[in-house]
Amino acid sequence: MSTKVKTSILVASAAVLLFTFAGGINGVHASNDGAYRQMTVYSEVLSRVRSEYVEEPDLPQVTDGALHGLLESLDSNSSYLSPEQYKDFKSRQTNAKAEIGATISKRFGYASVVAVIPGSPADKAGLQDTDILEAIENKSTREMPLAQIRSLLAGDPGSNLNLSVVRARRSEPQKVVVTRDVVTIPAVKEKTLDDGIVQIRVDALTKGKSSEIASKLKAVQKSGARKLILDLRDCANGDESEGIATANLFLNHGTITYLQGQKYPREAFNADPAKDVTTLPLVVLVNKGTAGPAEIVAAAVLENARGDVVGDKTFGDGSVQKLIELPDGGALILSIAKYYSPQGKAIQDAAVTPNVMVADVADDAAVPDEDENATPADQEKKAAPERDEQLDKAVEVLKSRQG
Repeated sequence: MSTKVKTSILVASAAVLLFTFAGGINGVHASNDGAYRQMTVYSEVLSRVRSEYVEEPDLPQVTDGALHGLLESLDSNSSYLSPEQYKDFKSRQTNAKAEIGATISKRFGYASVVAVIPGSPADKAGLQDTDILEAIENKSTREMPLAQIRSLLAGDPGSNLNLSVVRARRSEPQKVVVTRDVVTIPAVKEKTLDDGIVQIRVDALTKGKSSEIASKLKAVQKSGARKLILDLRDCANGDESEGIATANLFLNHGTITYLQGQKYPREAFNADPAKDVTTLPLVVLVNKGTAGPAEIVAAAVLENARGDVVGDKTFGDGSVQKLIELPDGGALILSIAKYYSPQGKAIQDAAVTPNVMVADVADDAAVPDEDENATPADQEKKAAPERDEQLDKAVEVLKSRQG
């Protein structure tokens, strides 16, 4: 097949794809004339690039870039994978046995760390929430689809992953090496605080965690707990079904969440009174690393007036994706439905705003440069743990409530 024919097919395919998305983006009320106009503009731009650009362009690369930008403009979870990228994606899904233990999304166009699982390879390597992964194995994440980024983080146990990390208030990217491993999710923990208040700490809502939380709740109630703090800070990994099941442990009525999309009929998830295990006064702790299933829990508790939500605004993530294979061997990963809070807010768009706001400590704390002349006393001061203002506020809120 000649280059000219290949280029014509690429341009035609891209134009058809744009036409398809234009109709979806503009909604059912958009006119066909409007969609055709957009397709005509896109074709004209491609024609001008091909005939008038300073040098002969690489049309397949241009088309890949256009498709990548088109998908990423919808939301961070939607991706276009070229045939080469999709082949690698499928291989890693099948063969990769290890990961780094961090939830990754996109921010400012680059891969960003949402939360890190305690004890994971990412944690051991010093990765932190809000770190930007500027490059993976010396390849910029700016033009990488999120599906490819997440795929690249997986690999064989013991293999090294080289990252270039941009950190808040650091002038230069840092080189970080993470050794992949099989990640173990920490067990649900409990801690007794003042006045019969028990803190339940959950690091991820992976399969089986709702049952583990239920067992922990029953045990602490038998031990005399009178009020509860469900700590979901930096809880971003897991299954939405586990978030729904966890919310139901605290609710005996009401809507927990619902799913809806353009061609996805509304599917509501309502609390089952038989699965409610506690009526104790409740505070849910959240921060910017709270995402996905944990946001479903926080929104359900807050909007059903079951308890207070204390902390910082959550990350905002909650949608269902569909993988669509393309004739050329590539693939689309397309968001087809979003999770909504009981009051109808799309969690992915609005996140969850606590009714008692306490900013994350990292927002206010300065990151000092390394000081070679620092005394042991200075170093000890830097290493001293800071007060957990969000937890303190949660305790204060519960103490003010009767129960």
